[in-house]
Amino acid sequence: MSEQELDELTDQAPPPEIDSKYRLIILAAKRSKQLQRGARPRIEIDALKHKPTRIALEEVIQGRVKFHMIADPDEVPVEMA
Repeated sequence: MSEQELDELTDQAPPPEIDSKYRLIILAAKRSKQLQRGARPRIEIDALKHKPTRIALEEVIQGRVKFHMIADPDEVPVEMA
């Protein structure tokens, strides 16, 4: 997938929980591994015509991949003034 294609996909409004392109890519990569291991796509898409990475990215963008974030106990919260 080219950088331009990635930018076009990430310009769509991602779910509010996804606060950065990096988190989006990490989620899609983990989902892609699941698809490669045999998981079924959660969206209507021809899996024979699209690679697992493309399917995973679409699933994340459409909010079909559930996730939760765990706060790092060592991380100090930054207060915005």
